[in-house]
Amino acid sequence: MKLERATIAEMLLDRLGDEHLGTRTGERDWTWDETVRESAARGALAASLRKEGPFHIGVLLENVPEFLFWLGGAALSGATIVGINPTRRGAELEAEIRYVDCQLIVTDIDGMAKLWGLDLGLTEDRFVLVDDPAYAETVAAHWVDQPAVDPSIDESSLFLLLFTSGTTGMSKAVRCSQGRLARLAYANSAKYGHVREDVDYCCMPLFHGNALMALWAPALANGATICLPHARKFSASGFLPDVKYFGATFFTYVGKALSYLMATEERPDDIDNTLVRGFGTEASPEDKAEFVRRFGAQLYEGYGSSEGAGSVRLDPDAPEGALGRPAHDDVAVVDPDTRAECVRAKLDEHGRVLNPDEAIGEMIDKGGAKRFEGYYKNEQAVADRIRHGWYWTGDLGYLDEAGFIYFAGRKGDWIRVDGENTSALMIERIVRRHPKVIATGVYAVPDPRSGDQVMAAIEVADPTDFDPVEFAEFLADQDDLGTKSAPRLLRVSTDLPVTGSNKVLKRELQARAWRCDEPVYRWEGRGEPDYVLMSDEDKDELEAQFAASGRQRFLNG
Repeated sequence: MKLERATIAEMLLDRLGDEHLGTRTGERDWTWDETVRESAARGALAASLRKEGPFHIGVLLENVPEFLFWLGGAALSGATIVGINPTRRGAELEAEIRYVDCQLIVTDIDGMAKLWGLDLGLTEDRFVLVDDPAYAETVAAHWVDQPAVDPSIDESSLFLLLFTSGTTGMSKAVRCSQGRLARLAYANSAKYGHVREDVDYCCMPLFHGNALMALWAPALANGATICLPHARKFSASGFLPDVKYFGATFFTYVGKALSYLMATEERPDDIDNTLVRGFGTEASPEDKAEFVRRFGAQLYEGYGSSEGAGSVRLDPDAPEGALGRPAHDDVAVVDPDTRAECVRAKLDEHGRVLNPDEAIGEMIDKGGAKRFEGYYKNEQAVADRIRHGWYWTGDLGYLDEAGFIYFAGRKGDWIRVDGENTSALMIERIVRRHPKVIATGVYAVPDPRSGDQVMAAIEVADPTDFDPVEFAEFLADQDDLGTKSAPRLLRVSTDLPVTGSNKVLKRELQARAWRCDEPVYRWEGRGEPDYVLMSDEDKDELEAQFAASGRQRFLNG
């Protein structure tokens, strides 16, 4: 790799004259030199449309070459890219766009249909449609013979506003400078073995940090090839055909996407592919092991967020389920109330934490406040992250007696049952072992008398093939499922709601609880699970128990 650069813009200029393939789709290829020149034209177009105020460009596109070209154009011109989640709709979409002060939106006809009728505070000329017949001519009119970097750009220049996933709460816009993304590009290259010969398959959405930080930026740093899926987004059925078509060596994932992939029918030639490795988060141990067996590629399960990364160091000796070791002495697991470091977790033979109340706490980085660049126009959220001079991740974790660190879910995933804490993530990993469960979300719903109950929503291919008796027997056979952790309520779905980055949208599931249009089963009696389908009358009776206990207010969240 060449001398490390301080900005994404400088990294792009390093690719001028580079005839190695930079961008590939099923229809066309661009060298890196061509990719940079296409980017420079978009940057010049953006500069010609710039107005007073924050130079923020919203991009509402699937994974298409134009998204990459506008990323590069923004880097060269000093603009900030705001990736707009194409799964958002209506008032939520309107609020997000207005919140981040977009003065220009780049989209296509499909995206424009989503924006139609919304009050975005923008005039018609502030929308650029990349599939408009006149667009190619407009780009050509802004072609630049010698791409250059706007002189105002330095490593502190704001490059991205990344919306958080919003799985357990409303999304916030994370600030990411050119310097931070450049540093991540080099750090992730070293950590995950990125090289120029890589063919990087970008199937995770480009509006999210997963694709940008773990794939796009390292590919730019090394001059590797970026390939975009034929479907323009993740497709379980299209994954392996795309890998074979492009000769892909690397990809990124999230846990739910990997579970969809592993639910596809296995073929004898699955192992005959070019994949070497992948990087992702929150996949079940069973899915990871099955992926390695089926496709023969190594998976790096990492930890990080749009807000911060680099708190975990990989260790080849890490036990199953561990992230690795704390990257430095400032990384710790603490009780959020007392700030005291939690005791080390004692694990049984199944890896289950025997002392969760004492061992599981919030993961913090005592020096991370210096690296966190904040949220856009949300000082309260910044204050929640930076307390007592420490960076608080908002994630649960624990350290075992050997010093390995584990992820135990988001802070909102902590469920308190009968005075005992349990982790939704740990329950999800157990539920996902069932061969018919494609994906799951576990969350707290109120108990009619005190505390919480555990509710699980599972996604299956065919609900008519779901056997609640067999499922209950399966749970009873799981030695590492504690008596307080077994789901008391079970929702069976064929299509769980997800974020644009394919994470189960728990806050939506939690808000509906048992009042949904899909089958909901309730654990009846005591002892081993015995699931009975709930009728509307059963749901009314359950809610009457809240009124009788004076807890009706909890039904409204």
